[in-house]
Parts: sequence; C-alpha cells; structure tokens
Amino acid sequence: MLVFHQISVLQEHLKQLRNQSLSVGFVPTMGALHQGHISLINQAKAQSDIVVCSIFVNPTQFNNAHDLAVYPRTLEADSQMLDTAGCDILFAPSAEEMYPQLPTMKFDFGTLETVMEGAFRPGHFNGVGIVVSKLFHIVQPNKAFFGQKDLQQCAVISCMVNELSFNLELIICPTQREEDGLAMSSRNRNLSPEQRAIAPAVYQALLQAKTGLLDGQEVSVVKHNLASYLASVEGIELEYFEISDFDTLLPFNGTLSQSLEGSKIALCIAAFLGKTRLIDNIII
Repeated sequence: MLVFHQISVLQEHLKQLRNQSLSVGFVPTMGALHQGHISLINQAKAQSDIVVCSIFVNPTQFNNAHDLAVYPRTLEADSQMLDTAGCDILFAPSAEEMYPQLPTMKFDFGTLETVMEGAFRPGHFNGVGIVVSKLFHIVQPNKAFFGQKDLQQCAVISCMVNELSFNLELIICPTQREEDGLAMSSRNRNLSPEQRAIAPAVYQALLQAKTGLLDGQEVSVVKHNLASYLASVEGIELEYFEISDFDTLLPFNGTLSQSLEGSKIALCIAAFLGKTRLIDNIII
C-alpha cells in the first residue's frame, strides 16, 4: 500500500492510474478504523481497480471541542489494517495540508440541516460538505463508499453530489454490527467496559420501535415507549429519536399502514453513554 500526505503528489499518482483506464474507488474516513470501515474497503475492491482510503480527522465538522479532542487517532494501526485488507492507497493529510486557510464558504443543505444531527450539531454538515467536496476534487473517484450508520450524512453528501454534478457514483453500504447488535463505530472504543455492556440497548430500542410500527402503533406511542425503555437503562441519555421519511428525513406521522406503498421509513437515534455519543438507525 502506498501512503501519501501531500495533495499534489497523490494527484499526480492518480493521474497516471487514470491514464491507464483504471477505475478508482474511494473510502473517506476519520481513522480509528474497525471492521465496518474494512467492509467498505471490501466493497470498493469488488467494484474498482484501485482503492483509495483517506484518514483525516476533520476539525470543521466538530461543534464540540471535547468530541474533537478525544476522537481516537490511531494512524499506525489503521495503516496496518488497510494494508492487510488490500487497500492500494492511503491518503493521510495534515490539517495544514487540507486547510492552508480556514474555509469561509458555507453550505446550506436546506431541511436536512433542521432535523436530527443538523438540529443538535449546528455547523456539522457544513464541515462535512466542505471536507468531502475537497476530497472528491482531490481524488476524483469513480465511486465513493459510505456506511448507512451515518444516514443523514449520506443524505447530505447525496444532495451535494447531485446538485454540484460530481462525476461519481455514491454507494451506501449496510451498517456493520457487533454480535450483540451495537453499530460499529470509532467512538465505541471510548466506552468503559461497563458502558460497552449497556450500549446494545440503543439498538434493542430501535428493534422494539420497529416492532411497534409494524404492529400498527401510532408514531407518538412508539416514541413514548422508546423513551421510557431507555430511561429505564441506567447510564443512557436519549438525545433524539425520530421516525422519518427515508428520502427527505422529515418527520413521519401516523401509522405505517398509512404510508405510501413502496416508501421507506428511517428510525434514527442518538444517545449519550457518559460523554460518548452513539448514533444508529434502521430502515423499514
């Protein structure tokens, strides 16, 4: 695996590969890799000639200084994982390389910024939009691979790709889970052993909510039951739980039986275990 830290050197190498008519698959990450990331690498390998993975802890998407400070940085171990998985290129720039000057432009993703992550993390998606658009311009992939766990981020990036006419295909891959159902996340390593034992309750709450909707319960009842369940689990503090239209992520009301045939509903949740913030979702 080749490792690049400078944009210009990476771009020159990728230009040579494209001149050989080789397709490029891209997996952008913030490091602290786990098997969920490796599943994206595997998807990219199956659909591309060359796989590029970036590792960059993007400061512009953190609205919480503590979250940025404690975000795990494990570049050496990450490099070994990527090499073992058969990744061809690792791009690991410094903050100074990515941002010679702090960006002044602002992205506006409309209603996507008014709900869930947008409502609780103001400015977050502007930071995501800036860094992902920069990475797309730098790498110029044929396909880019993201995980469904960050569903709202996927929606934001899809909006950006469509409206700014990026010449790439966005591939959304299923959430990877631990054996007990906890969604794989770099932040999981910040959990204490006691918190890690409790964490799967977040996914169990989603499954119970799904069952309630499929049984015909009203959205308001399902939301009340989920909040009551998590309130009974010591250590978990619910931040939000939303039942949303999959395409718009705007709130869905009524019962599942009243939804249009063929439509999809997203059940999205964020909760704190101590200072560690966990997000998850499932689709009906």
